[in-house]
Amino acid sequence: MLTAEHLRKQYSTVLAVDDISLSVKRGGIFGLIGPNGAGKSTTIRMLLNITSPDAGTITYDGAPFSDAVRNRIGFLPEERGLYRKNGLLDTVAYFAALRGLPAPEAKRRGMEWLERFGLTSYARRKVEELSKGNQQKVQFITAILHDPDLVVLDEPFSGLDPVNQIVMKDIFKELKAKGKAVIFSTHQMDAAEKLCDEICLINKGRIVLEGTVKQVKQRFGMNAVHLAYEGDGSFLPSLPFVEKATVYENYAELSMRAGTSAGEILPAIAPRLDVRKFEFVEPSLNSIFLNVVGETVEQAEKRETETAAATVVRTAAPGERKHQLGIVAGILIALVGGVLSFGGKDLWALTVVGIAAAGSSFVKLRQLRQRTPEVGHE
Repeated sequence: MLTAEHLRKQYSTVLAVDDISLSVKRGGIFGLIGPNGAGKSTTIRMLLNITSPDAGTITYDGAPFSDAVRNRIGFLPEERGLYRKNGLLDTVAYFAALRGLPAPEAKRRGMEWLERFGLTSYARRKVEELSKGNQQKVQFITAILHDPDLVVLDEPFSGLDPVNQIVMKDIFKELKAKGKAVIFSTHQMDAAEKLCDEICLINKGRIVLEGTVKQVKQRFGMNAVHLAYEGDGSFLPSLPFVEKATVYENYAELSMRAGTSAGEILPAIAPRLDVRKFEFVEPSLNSIFLNVVGETVEQAEKRETETAAATVVRTAAPGERKHQLGIVAGILIALVGGVLSFGGKDLWALTVVGIAAAGSSFVKLRQLRQRTPEVGHE
């Protein structure tokens, strides 16, 4: 359905997207995940031809973007894009008409979707009268009312309560069953794990992890333990066989060192916690997300440390400042003596004294620096 190759986008000094390639198939749900500022929204804008890439290509069924392609796409932006003074039904019908749907059909479909989301009583009310969650429902309806082949959703669960999140997830599955291609960006890793066929994790403008959810989990092995308990689990990260730990109030996900067995873990935990659940599992997408993004940050910090260590830094020796000031003072005395002598006063001796003082301080400073060790290496 959609193929993007080697996308790149830079804003001034910020490289927002750096060599991103991805492929989205019909009948599949593609998750675009990553931390804030990773480049997800910029990538989405380029896929939709809202922003042009500086480099790279994007094709739809092998063809470049066109007005015909535009009408086959439904888009839910992260920001609200509704006319706040208009009525709900008029709003959804208007957006569908922009995509070529006749007005009577748009209103019929609009009422069906409003009913599904429990909004029929609001059909004639203004958008601004709705809660944030209900506005999100309306905006979602405008993205799918014209029956697009590709649905692109940027943070679709924003503002939705758990009940309506379930409704939304059910609709995702229906779109997939109808052969639609769905791209959605989210910070909710549990939703991405349950819904997505493929994921693409972006960090600092680059892809750091991609593939099917199953493939991604297999790469991280079966060394994760899910633990439900009563008590204070703050000690769990300090256990010798735990490499990484995500600890909540009464739940924890632990990444274990290779070869760690339940016989090692339980005796260390049971005396301190009332264990309700203990199981070895594949790591959750949330723990993989934290692991991969965390490693990327650590690697960046390591590079910065190595760069700093490669720079020669000289430690100021005691007395160095005094000799630097002596050089400056000697030069100033010599200049004053010279200026006054040219003005008719015989003060050349002052100039000589200043030059001698500056020269003496320079020699002493150089000797001092030669005795001072350098910190760092080339």
